[in-house]
Amino acid sequence: MKRSIYETNKEDIQSPLKGKNFSETIKNVWKFLFSKEFFEPNQTSLTLLKAHNSKNTFKNYFKFLSNPLDRPKQFNAMEEKFYREKSKRSFFKKMLRPLTIIGFTIFLFVLFLAIFAPWISPYSYIDISLNRHVGSFAQPSPEHLLGTTALGRDVLSRLIYGSRKSLSTGLGAITIGYSFGIIFGIIAAYFGGWVDKILMRIFDLILSFPGLILAMTVIAVLGRSMGNILFAFGVLAIPGVARLMRSSVLQVKNNLYIKAAKTAGAKDFKIMFKHILPNAISPIIISISFAMGSVILGIAALTFIGLGEPDIVEWGYDVNVARGKLFNAPWAVLWPGFIIAFTALAFILIGDGLRDALNPRDNV
Repeated sequence: MKRSIYETNKEDIQSPLKGKNFSETIKNVWKFLFSKEFFEPNQTSLTLLKAHNSKNTFKNYFKFLSNPLDRPKQFNAMEEKFYREKSKRSFFKKMLRPLTIIGFTIFLFVLFLAIFAPWISPYSYIDISLNRHVGSFAQPSPEHLLGTTALGRDVLSRLIYGSRKSLSTGLGAITIGYSFGIIFGIIAAYFGGWVDKILMRIFDLILSFPGLILAMTVIAVLGRSMGNILFAFGVLAIPGVARLMRSSVLQVKNNLYIKAAKTAGAKDFKIMFKHILPNAISPIIISISFAMGSVILGIAALTFIGLGEPDIVEWGYDVNVARGKLFNAPWAVLWPGFIIAFTALAFILIGDGLRDALNPRDNV
């Protein structure tokens, strides 16, 4: 039967001096009075007093017992350490949920493919990107476990090497968008006034255009390359990140410790990035996973409609090439589509887990 948090028993409150028998109790008392070995496993109030200041032990005992308002500094340090460790344990406990674990498992699998692609891929990058082979859209065989796509290129090898391009491009776009978005969001919220109005109206103007159409326009102007796709999605991410950061900073900037920092003469840069940013970053951390999934889907969409580089191994490009062979060679379409969906799903599940773990209202 589960015990209530308000219930207790003798084992919870018994003194660390008490042993299993009389001789062990005497030994513990001896260690408590004359040895520091007792302090490591038994960090009680009285043992802390002796461990931190053994010269004035009896004076500290008397002060501690006679003055209920007295609270030694080491108690505060131990209490802070306890709550910090409790918070960490609570965070990891909330992250260990089935859907979150599935998301991390898929992500680690894709990351494994990206890192070890040259060693686990049946064919080299040159063979599946530049060389042309006989047997386009061939069925799965011992030589090609998942079949081939256009120009006889191995589907499995392209899936493995495609993970590199999708993750690297997505991470690059997220880095650009979140770096500038966080800076602009903090500046707009902290200074307010005309600075806030100008920045937010510019971002409203960018958000008024459909993201995919704007990305297509940027690529049409700058040229078809993965670098330009990365830049386009990075720029598109800035307004959303800035608005999210702005709303989070507005909740933090009026706290007492921010006012105390201003009164103490701290500069604006230090207040923004040392005092405000660490306390307003939680929503941004949560949104990164969702944004990563959206960017991977967006990159796949652009390469699907033919705006990517033809010699680059990318999942969306493979779906585009084989879309007319859905019934004749379904393996060439379905496998890239599945891995795109599962990778995006992994980041969404991770984002859900982070949101639940970092939610201050969730005390479960």
